[in-house]
Amino acid sequence: MSRRQRSAGRLVGLYAASAVVLVFFLTPVWWILSTSVKDPADYAAWPPVFIPTRFSADGWISAFTEWKAGQYLTNSVVVVFSATLLAMLIGTSAAYGLVRFPVRGGRQIAFGILALRMFPTLAIAIPLFAVFRALGLLNSYWGMVLVYPTLTVPFCTWIMIGYFQSIPKELDEAALIDGAGHMQMLLKIFIPVALPGIIAATIFAFTVSWAAFVYPMAFLYSADQQVLTVGTVTSLIRADVYKWGMLMAGALVAAAPPLVIYAFLMDYYIAGLTSGATKG
Repeated sequence: MSRRQRSAGRLVGLYAASAVVLVFFLTPVWWILSTSVKDPADYAAWPPVFIPTRFSADGWISAFTEWKAGQYLTNSVVVVFSATLLAMLIGTSAAYGLVRFPVRGGRQIAFGILALRMFPTLAIAIPLFAVFRALGLLNSYWGMVLVYPTLTVPFCTWIMIGYFQSIPKELDEAALIDGAGHMQMLLKIFIPVALPGIIAATIFAFTVSWAAFVYPMAFLYSADQQVLTVGTVTSLIRADVYKWGMLMAGALVAAAPPLVIYAFLMDYYIAGLTSGATKG
C-alpha cells in the first residue's frame, strides 16, 4: 500500500473510533433528554423507544409545579455559590500566607493541605455530622456552606500556591516601599497575576460543590432545605416507583449549570491548570 493509502486508512479508523466513543457517551444523554419528553406509555415499552412516539411536556411541568424543582434549584444555587466564595477566600488567603510568610515546615504544611483532598468523603462525614449536630447546624443549607469547603479548599489552595510562588518578591518589596499593606498586595498584585489559576480553582470548587451528594444526603432531611442533586433522588424515587418524566427533567436541570460553565470556560480552566503546573 502507498503512504497515502495508509494515511487514509488510519484516518478512517480514527474517525470510526471517535464515532463509537461519541455514540457511547452521548447515548445516555439522549436517553435522559428523550425520556423527559416521552409519553408515560413509552417509559416501559419494549423494545426501548429512543425517539418518543408522542412528545409530552408533563414531566417538565410537573417538575416545576408538583415537585417544585425551582425551590431545590434555588437552594443549590445559594449553597454552591456561597460555598465556592468561601472556599476561594480561604484557599487564596492560605496560599498567600504559606508563600509570603514562610514558617518552619511550610512545605510539609502545603503537602498536608493537599493530602486532605485524598481522604474519602465518607471518612470524615461521620465526625463532621457529630460536630454539626453539636453546633445545631444540621438540616440547614447554611451548614452545607461550611461543609462543602472541606472538599474544595485543599485543591484550591494547592493551585494558588503554584501561582503565588511564581510572583517575584521584588514586587512585594516595591509595594512595601510605596506604603502598601499585605492586603493591598494580595488584591492588587497577586490576584490579578494569578487570575487564570483563580478561574480554574473557582470552576473546580463550583463543580465539586454542585455535584456533592453524601453531605447533603446525610445533613439535610427536610424537603424545603434540600438541594437539587439529592432532592431529585429522595423525592422522585419511592421504593420501586420511579417518576421517570420528572426524574429525567430534574437530572437535566441539575446537569445544566456545570455543562454551561465548562462549555464557555473550558479554555480558561485548562489554561489555569496547565499554567499552574509549570509555575513554582
